[in-house]
Amino acid sequence: MSPPVYPFAWLLTASLVLPPAALLAQTAPGRGAGTTAATLRGTLADAAGQPLIGATIVVKALGLGTAADEQGCFALALPAGTHVVTYSFVGYEPRTETLTLAGGPLTRTVQLVAASVSTGEVIVTARRAEDNVQSTEMGVTRLDMKTVRLVPALLGEVDVIRTLLLLPGVSTVGEGAAGFNVRGGGIDQNLILLDDAPVMNSSHLFGLFSIFNPDAVSDIKLVKGGLPAQYGGRLSSLLDVRLKNGNADSLRGSGGIGTVSSRLALDGPIQKGKSAFALAGRRSYADVFLKLVPAQRDNAAYFYDLTGKASFTLGPRDGLYLSGYLGRDVFNFGSSFLSDFGNTLGTVRWSHAFNPRLAVNVTALTSQYDYHLGVPTGTTGFDWQSSILNRTGKVDFTYQRAAGSTLSFGASGTWYTVQPGQVTPTDPASIFQPLQRPDQRATEGAAYLDHEQVFSPRLAGQYGLRLSVFDYRGPGRIAEYAGPDGVQKALVGEQEYGKGDRVKRYANLEPRASLRYTLTAASSLKASYTRTVQNLHLLSNTTASSPLDVWSPSTNNIRPEHADQLALGYFRNFHNNAYEASVEVYGKTLDNQIDYINGANVLLNARLEADLLYGRGRAYGAEFYLRKNNGPLTGWVSYTLSRSERRINGINNNDWYVAKYDKPHNLAVVGSYALTARLALSGAFTYSTGIATTMPDSRFEYQGLIVPNVNGDVRNNYRVPAYHRLDLSATWQQQRNAGRRWQGEWVFSLYNAYGRRNAYSIYLRQNENNPLQTEAVRLSVFGTVLPSVTYNFKF
Repeated sequence: MSPPVYPFAWLLTASLVLPPAALLAQTAPGRGAGTTAATLRGTLADAAGQPLIGATIVVKALGLGTAADEQGCFALALPAGTHVVTYSFVGYEPRTETLTLAGGPLTRTVQLVAASVSTGEVIVTARRAEDNVQSTEMGVTRLDMKTVRLVPALLGEVDVIRTLLLLPGVSTVGEGAAGFNVRGGGIDQNLILLDDAPVMNSSHLFGLFSIFNPDAVSDIKLVKGGLPAQYGGRLSSLLDVRLKNGNADSLRGSGGIGTVSSRLALDGPIQKGKSAFALAGRRSYADVFLKLVPAQRDNAAYFYDLTGKASFTLGPRDGLYLSGYLGRDVFNFGSSFLSDFGNTLGTVRWSHAFNPRLAVNVTALTSQYDYHLGVPTGTTGFDWQSSILNRTGKVDFTYQRAAGSTLSFGASGTWYTVQPGQVTPTDPASIFQPLQRPDQRATEGAAYLDHEQVFSPRLAGQYGLRLSVFDYRGPGRIAEYAGPDGVQKALVGEQEYGKGDRVKRYANLEPRASLRYTLTAASSLKASYTRTVQNLHLLSNTTASSPLDVWSPSTNNIRPEHADQLALGYFRNFHNNAYEASVEVYGKTLDNQIDYINGANVLLNARLEADLLYGRGRAYGAEFYLRKNNGPLTGWVSYTLSRSERRINGINNNDWYVAKYDKPHNLAVVGSYALTARLALSGAFTYSTGIATTMPDSRFEYQGLIVPNVNGDVRNNYRVPAYHRLDLSATWQQQRNAGRRWQGEWVFSLYNAYGRRNAYSIYLRQNENNPLQTEAVRLSVFGTVLPSVTYNFKF
């Protein structure tokens, strides 16, 4: 399927040829060419020095404005003269000042003060109020931790990903399942970034919690459509999580003691006014309680994570940022079984402003996910390990050509090393023999050009191209499989490759475009088209992903996945932006979607690539969203009507079947009510269609045993019962004393408040009392009410 590149290439070429003066003539009628001769640039932060990501800088008289980036930096091209500039951010007092620009750059450092609240008002959004209407972005949701903390939490653990599951277009295959699904895609089709470093497994405790410590996170951005050309490598979405910068002026701390884990975070100056650090740690302590039970003292079950960031101001034009993450889950059952898995991430970023219009970010990062399991001694003693490592270097430029015209361009290079699996016996008497699947290596280079442009007072757009080149490389003896679609492939030959030799190359162009047409000051229409390519694949033949699933790069046998998505939306705000509403419809086609022949084994299968099947996919739906942003009562309602299907030769009689994560109906209602300035009540209700699964429709008897049977080649012919749940919480803040830095609050939660026994899965077994009868058994992760209490503090 060749991408429709030419119209987008023409748009890019036209925008680069069009002179800045012409752009200004479009965005500000009445001003002549050559009037744009000055630039206002600077940073926006709160009183603690935290950057206000997405804060707005507006010159209302000219109808011009911009937003602060991830470091709180901004640049706005303006004509020379005197202008009234307004800086604003939801939840903070706006600031207005009159500035005179005399033909050169003017730099400002602006600090906004949090809005004083005399009643129990709660603000649940962290961006400009009209951003959903006026921006060119589609399918984008931004959250700050204030919003996330308002949502009732499982066992008191405030969680980023559980909050995302309450948004339109986002779902999961079940309670306790790792990852999340966006618009009919798999969990591996989400690009998850923590300060630019990709996260390969975002879950603790097999999916119950995410790896993101709430005390370390400052900003969360989910992009479901209209993905900028800067990002690639996944088909469904981008989850961009940003860590807090430290306070360069004073030492601060925060943390919490909860039912499952405790947290502590510290941040403060390294060199006052010039550099700062932020450290956060979290650990669960189920293993501590296990040691109190004599029969369980040798067992362990816990997770921990450490997050750190340091920022340095090197000069008026330079900044240096270091970020890191280390986290693991450990499960040991005495000396009979040991397992652990976790992520290690690191990022170094240098920011430099060449001049008021041109800036660059140079980034080096590394990301590794690995898991180990085994038995330490005895005849079944073994050690099993697997990992995926990627190292990336990239450079990203931002150039503001003129008011209403911003170019972003850059390039990146990534090196992948995948260890599919290695088994080593740990005891001389072990029945296991050393077994190792060869490491897989690949490189990927990418370059992009993206242009955000205001065409007229009503029409704006963002469009770009991304070129990715993926090379599967040696060393190793590489097998080649061939055969008709729908059956296990036959080995047709093997060839030896040296270190760094190219085995197979895949090059792809990925056009992106989005348009916004303003109907009124409070409403707009938007449209977007996105083509994405994915060269890393999570090979899992289970309904819910597990930490033991295997990642694989595209090879000479495994082709890249492609997706084309078209989306349309209507966005409307009411009552001076107190309410926002949107309706988005989307359609997505996918190719080279991976499935497996019946009975395929993923783990340590040296011929796994021969067992893979490929086919097409399609997903489409409508998303409805209504949100109340301020006042004593805040919250949102979201509803998604959708369908996700696959068609793969060799499965379901070569006909379309619903994907395992297809959920036609998904409803969420979230609300928080501030009874007083110190007491707030919150609730969240969710309802969704049950997941699709394959169930027997007949049975036969074999040697006195009743064996369930599926007639015909059918897939996902049954759905488990619908899922619904109500969560409640109450937050009580302690009395604040003047001059006292310590602030505390108690959070009381009820997860699954009415004790719904939702089905994680349903399986068949023989009745214990009557073996001739077959019975269906419902497996539930949480089948009862789960109360919790958490004490949070900051100083």
